[in-house]
Amino acid sequence: MKRYHDIAGDGGSDVLAQVAGQRARIDEALAGVRHVVAVGSGKGGVGKSTLTLHLAGALRARGLRIAILDADFNGPSQARMAGVQDKPIVPGSARMSLPRTSNGIAVFSMGSLIPESDALDFESAADGESQTWRATREFALLGEILGSVDWGALDVLLFDLPPGAERTVQYADYLGRCRTRPAFLLVTIPSEVARGVVARSVAALSPGNRPLGYVENMSGYYCRDCNAVRPLFPEGSGSPRDLGIPCLGSVPFDPDLARRCDIGSPLPENADTPVGRALDDVARRLLESLERDPSTPNLQHPTPR
Repeated sequence: MKRYHDIAGDGGSDVLAQVAGQRARIDEALAGVRHVVAVGSGKGGVGKSTLTLHLAGALRARGLRIAILDADFNGPSQARMAGVQDKPIVPGSARMSLPRTSNGIAVFSMGSLIPESDALDFESAADGESQTWRATREFALLGEILGSVDWGALDVLLFDLPPGAERTVQYADYLGRCRTRPAFLLVTIPSEVARGVVARSVAALSPGNRPLGYVENMSGYYCRDCNAVRPLFPEGSGSPRDLGIPCLGSVPFDPDLARRCDIGSPLPENADTPVGRALDDVARRLLESLERDPSTPNLQHPTPR
């Protein structure tokens, strides 16, 4: 049996050329994307996917061209929430065309391809060793998706990342090799447990990655009857912790927004509610952060819809 150090180069598999070819296809497919923003949480249950979808809507309302890639392949939720669960991903002569929400946001989600009752199965090369291959197969699939979709001209491509601090780091490493380098937006809630996990995610990101900031989700409860934001977490549970990155805003929990996610009806553009205004503030600050980055084009003048 050969050991790793016995193999010269790629062992004759031509894997290096295959990887280079895939990277070239990804860079070509993303050539029209001005900014990639990866939305991570480190911790599950903080409303990251919901925030991603409605942040996309707030950016769209500002006249920007937006797409979402739901990178949680075995827990996809964007298809249902965006209302594209029954809309097909259409193969083209060169690349696939994505379904769009009612307000024109392109969405890739495995939820458009696999029924909710099924799980995405990654076949293992050895019985009982699926964990050995899963991450490799997931990122191979991600590469195929990135290089096979007709992303077209976009102002912002939002990645909805799987939960887990280690997943954020893995995606940072993978996406950091793309020509369009990603920026990272982290999501927390007013809980010291959640903030602690986000702090680990920030610490784990290498200096070469760009954490734009974080958003505090579920910062309160929007009571529609009294048109006011009430406390949702016990007083003192969200005591400040220095995460080392800017806070781009706080978004209250809205039961109507949760209902809309279940039925696939995104929040209306320019919703004049505390939640709608908070999302617009986060979108504005996100764009300002992207504009200040000298390595990418600015978004000062929104492109036409």
